[in-house]
Amino acid sequence: MSLHDEKLKYLEELAYQIREGIIETLLLAGSGHTAGPLGMAEIFTALYFHVLKHDPKKPDWPFRDRLILSNGHICPVQYVALAQAGYFSPDELKTLRKINSRLQGHPHRGSVPGVETTSGPLGSGLAQACGVALALRLDEKKSRVYCLTSDGEHQEGNHWEAVLFARKHRLSNLTVFVDRNNIQIDGNTEDVMPLDSLRAKYEAFNWNTLEIDGHNIREIVDATLEAEATWDRPTVIIAHTIPGKGVSFMEKDYTWHGRPPKDREEADRALREIRMFQRGVRLEHE
Repeated sequence: MSLHDEKLKYLEELAYQIREGIIETLLLAGSGHTAGPLGMAEIFTALYFHVLKHDPKKPDWPFRDRLILSNGHICPVQYVALAQAGYFSPDELKTLRKINSRLQGHPHRGSVPGVETTSGPLGSGLAQACGVALALRLDEKKSRVYCLTSDGEHQEGNHWEAVLFARKHRLSNLTVFVDRNNIQIDGNTEDVMPLDSLRAKYEAFNWNTLEIDGHNIREIVDATLEAEATWDRPTVIIAHTIPGKGVSFMEKDYTWHGRPPKDREEADRALREIRMFQRGVRLEHE
């Protein structure tokens, strides 16, 4: 699973294409979450297009790796990535959050291929991932489970019960990503309910604990390789990300946690910034 420079460049460009798809999809939906999906573009790109063993043509392939999204409100990034990977037509992205659409505001199992579990109540995804990881072990399958979580949902007690469970059962086939973007719907996480030091907390639970730049695809891939090489415990990767990444007027602003672009003009402004950022031109919000 080595990552050569040409593949890295492809993945970096693809992450920005996924960001564009997020903006377009949310604009058409007229509702949904923007900051988190933009901030997780590199992680979803690295997973679906380099790390995961999966087959969009055979979504139920029994030996596939499982990606479980706990913080389901960031599903626009998953939907766009799944469409890019070939799980369903990109045209279906236009139906996000529409009545009778398969692409609801929180994904549910059985809706579209590639969605492994139903998410919604924050804090419950890791428990689901633990069950899947333990079942795979009992079935003697070498597949891995990747669970995507938000930092805000670490304020939920049931998440920490799952942390205990995973360590007790030495679920080394489980890798958890924490989107450490420091925001939630009501404000900054450290104002709502302080979480630091997340690293110290996971280390106290005796997890293999890594910290990375969540926008550096090489670091993302290297961390998953280290997790795969860890045989006696689960791994958590604390990924420091910028909410609203690539759009200056959205970055680090918690008010963008749960709202979409308000109109075509605002969406086009965001898309221009994403395209300029991709070319290395950094804009600052005045």
